[in-house]
Amino acid sequence: MNVLRFSDLCAQGKAAGQRVFIRADLNVPQDDAGNITEDTRVRASVPCIRMALEAGAAVMVTSHLGRPTEGVFKPEDSLAPVASRLGELLGREVPLVRDWVDGVQVAPGQVVLLENCRVNKGEKKNSPELAKKMAALCDIFVHDAFGTAHRAEASTYGIAQYAKIACAGPLLAAEIDAIAAALANPRRPLAAIVAGSKVSTKLTILKSLSANVDQLIVGGGIANTFMLAAGLKIGKSLAEADLVGEAKAVIEAMKARGAAVPIPTDVVTAKTFAADAPATVKAATEVADDDLILDIGPQTARQLAEQLMSAGTIVWNGPVGVFEFDAFAHGTETIARAIAKSSAFSIAGGGDTLAAIAKYGIEKDVSYISTGGGAFLEVLEGKTLPAFEILQKRANG
Repeated sequence: MNVLRFSDLCAQGKAAGQRVFIRADLNVPQDDAGNITEDTRVRASVPCIRMALEAGAAVMVTSHLGRPTEGVFKPEDSLAPVASRLGELLGREVPLVRDWVDGVQVAPGQVVLLENCRVNKGEKKNSPELAKKMAALCDIFVHDAFGTAHRAEASTYGIAQYAKIACAGPLLAAEIDAIAAALANPRRPLAAIVAGSKVSTKLTILKSLSANVDQLIVGGGIANTFMLAAGLKIGKSLAEADLVGEAKAVIEAMKARGAAVPIPTDVVTAKTFAADAPATVKAATEVADDDLILDIGPQTARQLAEQLMSAGTIVWNGPVGVFEFDAFAHGTETIARAIAKSSAFSIAGGGDTLAAIAKYGIEKDVSYISTGGGAFLEVLEGKTLPAFEILQKRANG
């Protein structure tokens, strides 16, 4: 993907003395007192900011936080806790600037944080008037927020249209490279794990992947729908019976290409959906009418793990069972450990997937962990993200 990269501009000395506007993703979770409870996104934004400061730029950073009402500023919408944490990480004070759209005072070698960009009227609808004002603040616009790359808003898309120079920051560039390695130029065999409660929410992803992958592993409620499509009984398990035809179409599309959607041969069941519910391993052909399928069985997990170990590329979105309950976590753990051991290039994304990666401590063994939930899913659907589209357009003149 041909985009300008901020790292290249810095290496060429083109950021020195320039006003640089960085759109970061600092949308962090907070407790009721406003304290940041998890700061991964803030830490992930630091390399781009440091790169700009070391290049001698005058640096402005902004982000959204939560879902504020446009035109109405409330204290709980403030980036103040983020400014404080960013200051600790950078080892310098990071002033927070309100009402910044019409002008910002910042000198080369300084950094300021611009208050919650979603408070600005016209942000979500990508107002050209607002976008032009933002673009006028800077010489270089840097998009470094993959989590927002699927949205065309004033601070993510419009500003990139009108800024003198628009480029990808190191975080966004890393996502572009990982996505290209996994989907555009994959090492074969290419295996994709798509799991979750509903086929309907991931149907377009399944269809898109079925045209490209060598193996499509389904899990969770999605696997139950595929089991129905294969003629198996699933008791009272979560499934979407009205989408059995769609599941069959995906199975047939894969079969026509000599590829496969492995259907579980054994499952872990319970009579109730509870952490302390007794877990029973059963053959997939022996599920009772009052059973809930809450995980793939050990035999299925072993078979899938073996297949993953021989993959060239692995795309992972979603745990294959109710991994929050230890009795129904073995399938997801087996898959996670196989991905960790595999020599394949692996890319993982989605909130539940990241929680599973953290639970099993395999962060260092996954080649690339995507920072964007919705954006990652849209890439898997085969969509071109607005941020990628506008940066490519600007790079191509």
